[in-house]
Amino acid sequence: MDTTQRTDQQRSADRRRRELLEAADRVVLRDGPGASMNAIAAEAGITKPILYRHFGDKGGLYAALAKRHTDALLEALRAALDAPAERRERVEATLDTYLAAIEARPQVYRFLMHPSEGGPQGDQGFDIGLYSAPVLRRMGEELGKVIEERVDLGPGSQQLARVWGHGIVGMMHAAGDWWLGERPCSRAELVRSLADLLWGRLAAAGDKVGGPGF
Repeated sequence: MDTTQRTDQQRSADRRRRELLEAADRVVLRDGPGASMNAIAAEAGITKPILYRHFGDKGGLYAALAKRHTDALLEALRAALDAPAERRERVEATLDTYLAAIEARPQVYRFLMHPSEGGPQGDQGFDIGLYSAPVLRRMGEELGKVIEERVDLGPGSQQLARVWGHGIVGMMHAAGDWWLGERPCSRAELVRSLADLLWGRLAAAGDKVGGPGF
């Protein structure tokens, strides 16, 4: 098999995988954590064994969907952090970007963060910690990198930036999860309250010399 043929086959496989993920997205938007492999296969117009061939099992499909949505969310968060605005405004914009994302697609959020709500173990549900924890961990590491390259935290800055990154993501996740379920206040009110909590130390820290600024 020559290189051109291998490249064409890879492109075809990548395209087919995207199509299957788009079908899975449609089912998740409809069914949330109850999205089943049977329903996703039916939506894609294939049999479940073919779906397994591409993703292995529901855990493999979940991991692929989680990467797809986490990539999009991280891109949106970076755009908020890079906006031409004062630091406080960018902090609030970043918090609002996360909350707006989970508010806009609550079924996707519940599928990613509360998969065990879908039903009995097996095709309908699986261990939440095994799959959702890496999503939060990845977001924490990414935010830690952003903080480390932008903010002057003094000695031990790399470790402290990771602490901040994971701490901020944990706060956003816990507060957002509670807010999405109970709606005790407006999104704008929650954003301001969370920004107030973060602002003292962030306001005091200077920009890192040579960095893009924060």
